[in-house]
Amino acid sequence: MSRMDRYKNEEEKARQASKKGSNGNIFARRRIPSQDENADYTDDYENNNSAPASGKPPKKKVKKQRKKKHRFLRFILTLLILLIAYSGISFYLGEKAGESENSDLPETETFNGFTDSDGANNILLIGNDSRGEDNARADTIMVLQLDGPAKKPKLLSFMRDTYVDIPGVGENKINASYAYGGADLVRQTLSQNFGVDCKYYMTLNFETFEKVIDTLFSNGVDIDAEKNMSKNLEVPIKKGPQKMNGLELLQYARFRMDEEGDFGRVRRQQQVISAVFSELKNPIALLKLPYAAGKVIGYSANDIPMSFLAKNSFSLIKGASGVDRLSVPAKDTWSYGQSYDGSSVLWIDQPANQQAIQNFLAK
Repeated sequence: MSRMDRYKNEEEKARQASKKGSNGNIFARRRIPSQDENADYTDDYENNNSAPASGKPPKKKVKKQRKKKHRFLRFILTLLILLIAYSGISFYLGEKAGESENSDLPETETFNGFTDSDGANNILLIGNDSRGEDNARADTIMVLQLDGPAKKPKLLSFMRDTYVDIPGVGENKINASYAYGGADLVRQTLSQNFGVDCKYYMTLNFETFEKVIDTLFSNGVDIDAEKNMSKNLEVPIKKGPQKMNGLELLQYARFRMDEEGDFGRVRRQQQVISAVFSELKNPIALLKLPYAAGKVIGYSANDIPMSFLAKNSFSLIKGASGVDRLSVPAKDTWSYGQSYDGSSVLWIDQPANQQAIQNFLAK
């Protein structure tokens, strides 16, 4: 029998004794429990109603933990807001600086871009050296993929002597498509001949490339030159690892006065792009990136929204570990030939190149 039960039993006995002794007299004395009995009752009550040892922690500790967690979240949120604000302002200032510095800005074109079949919004990159000439052919044609199934940067380079069917024009070298119909006709040509669709475009002249490199990498870009080069170059280039500024990097990427011709040139262009991405490992270069990206936009004709660049900024940073590259036509899918006017061209196996491109972008 517990103490509580004993107390109730004693109280009941006292009540009955009181009734018998008083015969209903309301003034009869009642038995009052002793202090010991009251103490026993209090102890039992506290024991029965106290929280178990394994219960929840005190409220004060919970509040302290919540405060620490909220402070950390507020810090992260503040840091993100400052980073976004810094990037946005730097991008805007870079864009305005590029627009003001570039007196030979290419005109913005009508570009009817499409998302590719794999869901990627590819960017068509066109380099030209028109030097004020109208209807100039494209010197460089590339496709950059940032948001494809591989979740990392992919770069396609197209040999400018590749012989293709240009929509509405007929058979010709692929770089002639830019002269006939600008960036949108290049887009249509790539789609019809290689099954690659582009959503956005960017047209750059080579002076722009030089300025952007010098803005982003004031100490130069690390690159391993394949060979000694001097013919038709403003500054001779020596073989081996070195740092190149914008002008030197541009000359290295454009050199084609050797036995490899356009094949070596395209390979070096891809090497340069990879070297530029690798430099993004440097935190200082990352801080300069929004401003430099703004300058690129300001220097060029393009329709790339800032929201797309912001959304895929992590993909750009991923490129620091390397950019996957493919030259088109792919290996063993082409042969030398001559066009109707006697110029040297590259005949291609179209289905084989389409398959090679699909495999490359899917990895």
